[in-house]
Amino acid sequence: MRRRAVLGAGALTGALALAGCSGADSGDASGPARLSVSGAYMPQPVSADMAAGFLTITNKGGTRDELTAVTSDVAGRVTLHSTTGGAMTEKSSFAVPAHGRLVFASGGNHLMFERLKRAPKQGQTVSVKLTFAESGPLTVEMPVRSATYHPPTGH
Repeated sequence: MRRRAVLGAGALTGALALAGCSGADSGDASGPARLSVSGAYMPQPVSADMAAGFLTITNKGGTRDELTAVTSDVAGRVTLHSTTGGAMTEKSSFAVPAHGRLVFASGGNHLMFERLKRAPKQGQTVSVKLTFAESGPLTVEMPVRSATYHPPTGH
């Protein structure tokens, strides 16, 4: 009887460990936001005091988050903008949906670097800090590309 109890406890422990591993690998549908950034770039500014920035924020978690602020040492201010029907509108935040993406792309949502402290040149990088409502901040090194750069992914 004691042997059966030990074997039963061992089997239960093994099953719990496997269940924990599979949950971690497949992602928890109701877990916290898990944010990452890809495709970040800044076209070399054509203006002395303003530049644009583009990137994609991916959320592999089960909870939405919100991009609430962006800062950079290259600009006095970084603002968030949407573009709809050719009209640009400043926004105070953007939602990052659970299991989704927030895309900042030419002709759409974008970052505006205002009051540039220096003119970023092609080949340099610009450090950008993204602040979220729930998740910790993310710092991204944004490469400066040619003014006419169009990424192969379309953003």
